[in-house]
Amino acid sequence: MKNGIQKSSSLILALLVLVSTFSFTIDKHFCGDFLVDQAVFSKAKDCGMSSHNMDSMMVSDMLSDSCCTNTQLAIEGQDELKISFDNLNFDQQVFVAAFTFSIIELFEGTPELVIPFKDYSPPILVTDIHLLDQVFLI
Repeated sequence: MKNGIQKSSSLILALLVLVSTFSFTIDKHFCGDFLVDQAVFSKAKDCGMSSHNMDSMMVSDMLSDSCCTNTQLAIEGQDELKISFDNLNFDQQVFVAAFTFSIIELFEGTPELVIPFKDYSPPILVTDIHLLDQVFLI
């Protein structure tokens, strides 16, 4: 059970590191107000109405008004994973020390229960005191 929990938690932490360092771009092509294409990791396909394709078909006064737009959303991942502990203030140092101490004390093993008389046999009963004094538990 403990081994399974450890493996699953290490897998979750590895995936967390992977996702936090992952960067990607989302490219969208709009024709007017309508979304024509959307692509992740690549360039979105245009609708065929871009200005360099339609130069011969359009009149000169319509060239300035292009209905197509491209938007690009870039999501940057974390570049530096190593956190420096050199510039901690006093409150942060106290917190780190208290947290470390409490975690060490939490997982420290308890001492084995020692029974000093486990190797000795009980004394031999000569007479039964309860019967002799006629004291009975009811």
